[in-house]
Amino acid sequence: MIKRLIACSFLMLCAALAQAQSLIPAPPQLAATAYLLLDAHTGQVLVEQDADKKIPPASLTKMMTAYIVSEEIEKGSIKEQDKVRISEKAWRKGGSKMFVKVGDRVPVIDLLRGVIIQSGNDASIALAEHVSGSEEVFAEVMNQQAELLGMHDTHFVNATGWPADGHLTTARDLGILARALINDHPQHYDIYSEKYFSWAGINQPNRNRLLWRDPAVDGIKTGHTEEAGYCLVASAVKRGMRLIAVVVGTDSDEKRAGETQKLLAYGFRYYQTHKVYGKDDVLQTERIWGGKKPEVGIAVEKDVFVTIPRGGEESIKADLIIDGELEAPLEKGQPVGKVVVTLDGETVADVKAVAAEDVEQAGFFKRLWDALKRFVMGFFS
Repeated sequence: MIKRLIACSFLMLCAALAQAQSLIPAPPQLAATAYLLLDAHTGQVLVEQDADKKIPPASLTKMMTAYIVSEEIEKGSIKEQDKVRISEKAWRKGGSKMFVKVGDRVPVIDLLRGVIIQSGNDASIALAEHVSGSEEVFAEVMNQQAELLGMHDTHFVNATGWPADGHLTTARDLGILARALINDHPQHYDIYSEKYFSWAGINQPNRNRLLWRDPAVDGIKTGHTEEAGYCLVASAVKRGMRLIAVVVGTDSDEKRAGETQKLLAYGFRYYQTHKVYGKDDVLQTERIWGGKKPEVGIAVEKDVFVTIPRGGEESIKADLIIDGELEAPLEKGQPVGKVVVTLDGETVADVKAVAAEDVEQAGFFKRLWDALKRFVMGFFS
């Protein structure tokens, strides 16, 4: 079908007052093996260095463990208050612990806190066994979920991040996972901002130092092994913009926090998330043939956000492209074309344009009259 471009002046999105676009300096160079900064709303990467380098994820692995548990809860396969029996394998596991005891029956939601806040290897294994029967089978589920999310350079061997051959990921894949945690399961994301969790009389702090240093930071997860170094995936919100920073392979706990702060500060200083359209915004009306109404409103299927340099609103342009002439009946939400948003000539968003309302088919004589008009108009087009 031939597409018809509708260029409308009101689709030019300009700032109310002309504002000079900010000059953007080069991003900071971090003392880390790899790093990445992206906008959580749009997924746009703002800074990256060796983001596709395979690295051991250490306890950042537990982000996927927590994600799958949240998925299972949402599907109804398990419940937050289900009691999980702690196996000897979970209890014996070394490294960071929640300090559950073998034979204990612990609610899923408490184990989830033990994974997220205390980075408990025992809690991670207990949840893996509860969901899949064994940690080994759970690792297969982790890899399947990674593929579904688009984490194509990731392979998990266990639920904890314990060093193992072939247990690898990338900074880019960790950014994808962090964005999914935030967007897909907001009901559990608040846990990542909790500073302490107590179990068995032991009060342990969240290892993410930025939760104490920066009120904008509300997650996500630390990791450390000798091979991986000190790692941190952090997220923060300022002025309606949420950023995700992935920093892996620093040489100390203090360094991973400090380097991550540099990355977040750069993103908030020089970029902004701009809402171009809301889901219910009617962009314009279009002629519809054979309908009880002569026109139909056109909207976008979802909110449209773009990441732009601060003060760069005047460089945004949006074009509505309709897939040929519209005919009734049309249902609200039915795709009729697309909206392409560009920034300085480069496409930054491409979303479906949909009917904003139902339009019923007209009676026989109205449809016949419209068909005659279209036939006559065809001679002049």
